[in-house]
This record gives sequence, C-alpha cells and structure tokens, in this order.
Amino acid sequence: MRSVVGIGNPLMDFIMHSDFSMVERFTQNRGTMHLVERELVDSILEKNPGALEIPGGSCANTLRGVAWCLENDTGNELPAYIGAVGRDAKGDSFHEMLLANGVEPFLARKETPTGVSGILVTPDHERTMFTYLGACRELNITDLESSLVCGAEYLYMAGFMWDTENQKQAAMKSIVEAGNAGVKIAFDLADPFVVCRYEDDLKEWLPGHLDVLFANREELAMMTGFGFESPAKHEVILEAAAYLADIVVMKIGAEGCMILHQGDVIAVPGEKVDPLDTTGAGDSFAGGFLYGLLTEESLYRCGAIANKLASRIVTVEGCNYNALDASFRKSLSD
Repeated sequence: MRSVVGIGNPLMDFIMHSDFSMVERFTQNRGTMHLVERELVDSILEKNPGALEIPGGSCANTLRGVAWCLENDTGNELPAYIGAVGRDAKGDSFHEMLLANGVEPFLARKETPTGVSGILVTPDHERTMFTYLGACRELNITDLESSLVCGAEYLYMAGFMWDTENQKQAAMKSIVEAGNAGVKIAFDLADPFVVCRYEDDLKEWLPGHLDVLFANREELAMMTGFGFESPAKHEVILEAAAYLADIVVMKIGAEGCMILHQGDVIAVPGEKVDPLDTTGAGDSFAGGFLYGLLTEESLYRCGAIANKLASRIVTVEGCNYNALDASFRKSLSD
C-alpha cells in the first residue's frame, strides 16, 4: 500500500530573489499566486537570471516533504504522484527530479508545454508566484491510475484541481473511488483565491468526502461565511468549519496551528525562526502532518511536526528539503 498518492499540477518552479519594485511591475497583490500566460513567466525569468530550479506545484511539494520525512522509515511505502506534463525537457526534468526526491511519478504526457512558475521572493521573505499551468490543465479522468489511487493509505490533493472542469472531474472521481475503497482523503484549500473562485462549489461538494482538511485562517473564514479579514476568534472560525471534514487543521502563521476533531480543539504553538523564503511553507506543513498521521502520532504531535517542518523550510531557499540538516529529520520522530 502506498503511503500517499497525490494528484496535482506539476510545475517547474524558478525561484528568484527580487526587490519590491520588480514585483510591482507585474502585480499589486504580493504574497499570492497569479495565473498568467507563458510569455509573462519568460519575461520574469529573463529579468532574473540564475533562478533556482525545483520540481514544484503544491501537491508535489507536499509529497516531497512526506518522502523526505519517511526516508529512513521502512514501514511506509514512498508516495506516488499523478499529473500531466508536456513532451518536453521540463517534463523530463520534473520526472527525474521527483524520482530523485523519493516520489514515484505517474505522469500523462501532453502536447502542451510543461507548466512553470516564476516565484519572486521579496526582502520581507514573502513569495509572489506567477504560474503558467500549461499541460497541468489537461489532466483528465482517462489519465487516472485507479488501482494506484485506491491502493493508498491517503489520497491528497489541493484546491487548484478545481481550476479546469476536466481536472475537477478527475479529482472528484478519484476522491469518490478512493473513499469507497477505504482510502483516507486529505485536501488543502491551498489559496484564498481558490476559495474566492470556487467557494460555493467547494462548500457543496467537499463535506462528506474528506477525512482531513488543511486551510489557513483566511481560507476557513471565507468558507464559513466570516469573510477574509474577519475579527472573529480562531476557535469560532475553526468550530464553524466542523462540517467540512473529520479533522480540520487551521494554520495560523507564526502562531502555529489549531486542530478540530470530534468537537475538541487542539492548539499547537508555532516555532520562531528567521525566515529566508516562505515558498512551500503551507505545502511542507501538510507534508509534515501527513507524515505524523502515517506514523500514527497523536494529532497534537502531527501538528507539532507540521509546524516544525514548515518553520524550517522557510529558512532555506525554495521548498528544498535537501537543504535541511539531516539531524533535523531525525528530530521529527523524537
């Protein structure tokens, strides 16, 4: 049985340090993800040579985190990843780099180029993403490996799968099939703009299908009708989200996270670090939490591991687990 099977948007991430004026040339909304055409990403890359290249996309970042945590664990199979890439060099690189990071890829090849994301990291350590989805958007039901999806302990995906109708249909089919096979379903709302775009659809469809939901405070506030900048207390927002999943995990930045399960609220404090780059913080959080679940830790410990991994990933450039100290990995199971 696979530990986790993920379905996501394969993207080659190009991470660049930038000043505020560079970001403001392309957007006024720093710290968020923007869907753009390939030409804009190419323009950003031309103006910022020497970018760090890492296989990315939210789901791939999470699965790489799970694989990194499980490296010395013989009791769990490494993760597998389903997505769509182009018949190009970037698609080949994505495949090889996932393998090198302990994740087995099951990639459908499309004629459209592989998706790329230009990530600008400003002096405040915030990341702003300019993403061309490319071949990602062409994943469809026929690309699914049903035996793979139904043979996992967890199926994981993020709300970005709702961005095209064919991806959404593939996601929904896999969730239903996996759930019927007894696979646990973990889902990340992923981004406030995902909730803005698909709030009604997500509210209608997700309840009853999820075992674990990951979201930050802003995303949950929107999903529960409080609004993006609601002054409501964390606990009030979290408890209003109980209908969405058996376990609801709310990330609250440097404060850590809060977990709701069977009416109980578990607060897990965060860890203070000096951040360098916030790319992949939420993705690594989900990876750490899933690792805790796979190794049968308490929910408090799952939250503590997730906080710890997320806090460390922001101290290195990009969502690059291999840049973390090997001794830190051992500390996750202590």
